[in-house]
Amino acid sequence: MAKKQKQEDEVLIDVTQSISSVEKFFEENGKALSAFAIALFAVVGGYVAFLKFYQEPRELEAQNEIYHAQQLFEADSLKQAVEGFAGHAGFLSVAADYSGTKAGEMANYYAGISYLRLGEYDNAIRLLDDFSTKDPILSVIAKGSIGDAFLELNQSEEALEYYTKASTVNSNDFVVPFYLLKAGMLAENLSNNKEAIKFYERIKSEFPDARQAVDIDRYIARVKAKI
Repeated sequence: MAKKQKQEDEVLIDVTQSISSVEKFFEENGKALSAFAIALFAVVGGYVAFLKFYQEPRELEAQNEIYHAQQLFEADSLKQAVEGFAGHAGFLSVAADYSGTKAGEMANYYAGISYLRLGEYDNAIRLLDDFSTKDPILSVIAKGSIGDAFLELNQSEEALEYYTKASTVNSNDFVVPFYLLKAGMLAENLSNNKEAIKFYERIKSEFPDARQAVDIDRYIARVKAKI
């Protein structure tokens, strides 16, 4: 019993000493801590104000600016969509003027795809490489489209690199199998049969319901015969 009481007394002493240390710390550093708290609140408040009064209106403005360019893109008027038309901004202007907004990022994507379809492959690569998104479909298409541009430039190794990136960005079953098949066929064409079979087998194992999986056993058998 005495031993237990002694242990409790020791714990109480430790706690009391800890409290005293904390109190002493606050006494010695109170002004600095108060200044830090004020600065922290100022930073947080400033950031909230930035989002509310600057970024949100800017985002809305960017969406309004990109609208006409998107309409031209859908009408296949790609050059006008990129460069602007009839007083309306094109994708390049929106991307430059509204950098940091979602619409500004989308302008890079649209401009890159437009250049790809126009046959201006270097511009397509440059803009799509600048595009950043968390969208599970667009992130894949952007990388795969860079691969398409490199392929058109007869840079097959670079094309394969980007088809590979497209197939590893995420596990989206809508577009990933499409680029896996492209990667496999290109690897096979480059006589890189071991890599080709990896791409084909991923389609078979991970995306058995995809359209690309219909004849995948035939692709696998063909490459195994070469090996």
